[in-house]
Amino acid sequence: MGRFSVGDRVMIYNDPNNISKIVDVTIEKSGKLIFKVEKKGSFYQEDLRLVSENDPDIQPEGNIQTVAVQGLGFVGAAMAVAVANASDNQGNPLFQVMGVDLPTATGRERVKKINSAHFPFESGDKKIIDGIQNAVSRGNLTATTDDKVFRNADIILVSVNMDISSINGRKTIQFEAFQNAIYTLGKNIKQGVLLIIETTVPPGTCEKIVQPIIHEQAKKRGIDTDSIHIAHSYERVMPGENYLDSIINFWRVYSGLTVEAADKCEAFLSRIINVKEYPLVRLNSTIASETAKVLENSYRAVNIAFIEEWGRFAEEVGIDLYEVIDAIRVRPTHSNIRHPGFGVGGYCLTKDPLFAMISAREIFNLNGHNFPFSTQALEINQNMPLVTFNKLKKHFNGKIKGKKILLMGISYREDVGDTRFSPAEVFFEHARKEGAQVFPHDPLVEYWEEIQLKINRNLPDANGFDAIVFSVPHRVYRDINFDIWLKNNRECLIFDANNVLTNEQRQAIKELDNKYISIGRG
Repeated sequence: MGRFSVGDRVMIYNDPNNISKIVDVTIEKSGKLIFKVEKKGSFYQEDLRLVSENDPDIQPEGNIQTVAVQGLGFVGAAMAVAVANASDNQGNPLFQVMGVDLPTATGRERVKKINSAHFPFESGDKKIIDGIQNAVSRGNLTATTDDKVFRNADIILVSVNMDISSINGRKTIQFEAFQNAIYTLGKNIKQGVLLIIETTVPPGTCEKIVQPIIHEQAKKRGIDTDSIHIAHSYERVMPGENYLDSIINFWRVYSGLTVEAADKCEAFLSRIINVKEYPLVRLNSTIASETAKVLENSYRAVNIAFIEEWGRFAEEVGIDLYEVIDAIRVRPTHSNIRHPGFGVGGYCLTKDPLFAMISAREIFNLNGHNFPFSTQALEINQNMPLVTFNKLKKHFNGKIKGKKILLMGISYREDVGDTRFSPAEVFFEHARKEGAQVFPHDPLVEYWEEIQLKINRNLPDANGFDAIVFSVPHRVYRDINFDIWLKNNRECLIFDANNVLTNEQRQAIKELDNKYISIGRG
């Protein structure tokens, strides 16, 4: 970056709608230059970017870019809403957004909901609900199953799932669906497009899978491959009460296959994300940014697995491990130590720890990279729901057959309606196999897709159950008045398997003389 001069036009915080002229330059005592920008204030050089009248990232007035989001799952749908709500200082939309999904029953249902201004997934986040209504009403967010719309896109965000399967007992990645999505783009994209991969992928995917496919298809169509810009920027979307904020008010890592691709990715993200408070982080290669996401999720999975054995110890010696961990967390270096719980679910932590191992073997053809910590953590986490089941079975002296169990919570985490890879599924299936009668409840799930079961979202009567297992800390469960709810069932066991209940609720249960046990507490 060269030194700026008075009179230069500059872009502030990489925001194309925040451009003005340098009117003065001063020097701090530290020797650092301060640039005064007309009507904008004073900035350091790293906050500014020199622009020219023909800068490709500066759109002519009234000409907004078209963004297509490929894949309208939990990430893609939220990203579409975030991009469609990006606005200039006058509140005008910065992008025309098109969400694209497959022409399947699920895809068509998602498209129908978005076009009707309904978010396609159950959410307690008012911002994302208001956001989709705002974007659809002002006309800059639509959804379709027609992949021809990619032909008009200036920017394409890829949010297509990549799953893991077992072949002869060996874990491998199902590349086919992802590759098909990239082939679809290659057959439709136009010259000059910016392609951003948001999917969590094995390291090496952008360079060794995405780019060859895109270039092969582009050459067939006579498109200059140098004009196609491929970047990687992984999402950190967290469904729940901060769903939308986990995109627009959260840190992002990004990279590009070329410097120009990275620059364009940065310029785009800076118009969506609050980069002043949550600055972007650029890495030197897409392999580095792909590795960052996989390592990030693997670290969390290992952290969770590490606590599992301590939970069993705490239960045996009669201490409260949650209390112990909260005491440890005041130390900054240990602030993110995890709590014991019911299990690990969701789309990321249940598979991502295997991505580096598979990448080494299948993309880079390397031997000896088995990642034993990551693979063992995954096994521990997968078996965690059985710890709850075995404690329950032990309480009934091994006689679990015929027992009526109310399972409170089947989503993979609190305050979301996502049941993919939920630990509740492991518990439910195992308990039924052992002859127990399990009645699942969840305030945010109407139909349990994986089990093919309709779910009652209203709080059921506690009468008649032998045990009530609290597995997901939904907020509504912390509002239950146990004096009233258990008044006709004093024999029922209450099992807090995930630190769901408040101190007051636990005390009320004990005063009612109901039996109470917990994961992580003796």
